[in-house]
Amino acid sequence: MPTPDLIMLSALQHWSYCPRQCALIHLEQAFDDNVHTMRGNAAHERVDEAGFETFEGVRSERALPVWSDRLGLIGKCDVVEFHPDGRIYPVEYKHGQKRVKTHDDIQLVAQALCLEEMTGKVITHGAIYHHGSRRRREVAITPALRRLVEDTVAAIRAMLASGKLPPPADDARCKECSLNDICQPHALGERGKLQRLQAGLFSEVD
Repeated sequence: MPTPDLIMLSALQHWSYCPRQCALIHLEQAFDDNVHTMRGNAAHERVDEAGFETFEGVRSERALPVWSDRLGLIGKCDVVEFHPDGRIYPVEYKHGQKRVKTHDDIQLVAQALCLEEMTGKVITHGAIYHHGSRRRREVAITPALRRLVEDTVAAIRAMLASGKLPPPADDARCKECSLNDICQPHALGERGKLQRLQAGLFSEVD
């Protein structure tokens, strides 16, 4: 069976946040920076450099390459802790304050699935490190999140195969998106509304 085209781990977070953002980045190779992406880059500055350190028997690997042949995923983990008792604990770095975001959790769980396939060990928990508050938020690697990863991978692969951009969200998410100028969500949203109104005006009346 041929190996499917590899999908970057970051694509899962992008899709969960906004399918159109994911398509612009991973289908059309479009990207731009804003204050949020620059803060994210600053938060990742240390963990983007490969290396390791050991503290109290815990070995922490930075910028560790991971992949899954089963799911066709590839990418890097910011930090993976290898504990003396055999536990493997991925940690994903994000800028901003500590708060629950599904699009962050799905990327972390995808990393865990890659590590499970590579090591043969079950991973039950990981963490999101929120750079703004300097605090970790532990995430349980639940069956529901595992299914969400697989469903998201399937949706991204279908989008890439179609070659089509999903429609814009045109909602509160767009204000913080670095691709707002490229995406033009409000203009496209207004055009869609106009087309629906025109279709209604010229529809046949019984």
